[in-house]
Amino acid sequence: MNKFVEIRSYHLKPGTRAEFDRVAREMAVPMLLRWAVDVVAFGPSPHDDESYYLMRAYGSLAERQQSQDDFYGSDEWKSGPREAILALIDSFTSVVIEMAKCSTHRRRYRNLSF
Repeated sequence: MNKFVEIRSYHLKPGTRAEFDRVAREMAVPMLLRWAVDVVAFGPSPHDDESYYLMRAYGSLAERQQSQDDFYGSDEWKSGPREAILALIDSFTSVVIEMAKCSTHRRRYRNLSF
């Protein structure tokens, strides 16, 4: 089965990463898991003090869209950690990777040296 992995990268407001991590660990990620979201990994990015990441896996792009529409539209999210999380984020971006294509690229380019 093809999997689509979303990597969401957050650029946080200066000095807020510890609080963001606390809210993510104590509230947001447990909530995602209750909503049956496949959380692959999350945490502070080691390359600077203002970055954080969240990786989620989905069976299809349509499943990703439906899951996020349901989760972010829920009363649990809106009345829960939403405001605390958004107050700490300067900006974010998402990249979606189709894992079957990653395997194909890995086989095709494995002998290249840079």
